[in-house]
Amino acid sequence: MVSLRVRCYPAGRSHLTVGHSNPNRCLTEARPKLKRTPNIQKVTFELPDNDKQCFYEDIENGVKFDIDFQVIAGGNYDVDCFVTDPLHNILYHERKKQYDSFSHTTAMGGAYQVCFSNEFSTFSHKIVYLDIRTGEERPLLPVMNSATALTQLESTCLSIHEILKVVSESQTRYRLREAHDRIRAEDIHERVNYWSVGETALLFAVSLGQVLMLRSFFSDKKGSIGT
Repeated sequence: MVSLRVRCYPAGRSHLTVGHSNPNRCLTEARPKLKRTPNIQKVTFELPDNDKQCFYEDIENGVKFDIDFQVIAGGNYDVDCFVTDPLHNILYHERKKQYDSFSHTTAMGGAYQVCFSNEFSTFSHKIVYLDIRTGEERPLLPVMNSATALTQLESTCLSIHEILKVVSESQTRYRLREAHDRIRAEDIHERVNYWSVGETALLFAVSLGQVLMLRSFFSDKKGSIGT
């Protein structure tokens, strides 16, 4: 189980930037209530141009966490990402990545920071998917902590559980791919529509110009015959 709390920071601290609309920047943090209980945070957010957004997670010492992110829409589908520990030491820093994964086992407890920057873009908004997993998965069955052998029913349940985990991860990847392709298709469709409207307007303009030009030829001949 995870509790959420909001922490607000003064606007002068640039490394805690979330947006430019409020004088105080507020961040939502997830705190696990049980030690080493698996904590999964999935969020899809919009990252404006010339902006940076950070997420904070309180993690205990010796706990492994995994981060997956992917840019779903916007510009060249790239973003800067960096991860820092409670002492602001950089653990991960990549520029203009479309997607990536990062795993790390903490050497100290405290608030770990995951930031995404779109400051290199002047007009393109980005939509980013972020998945943060902290802690170890608890055993599915209590007997898995002991040295006793599993029964056939327990082994079957464990196999089904592992298969369902793979199915869930595959569905997430497929949903991200579908959203990415759908947004790109909609963008291409919009551009094709605008191009078609422009070509239609140009065709009408050229046709009208040709008609007017032909009429001017006949009107000149009529005037010359009358004289």
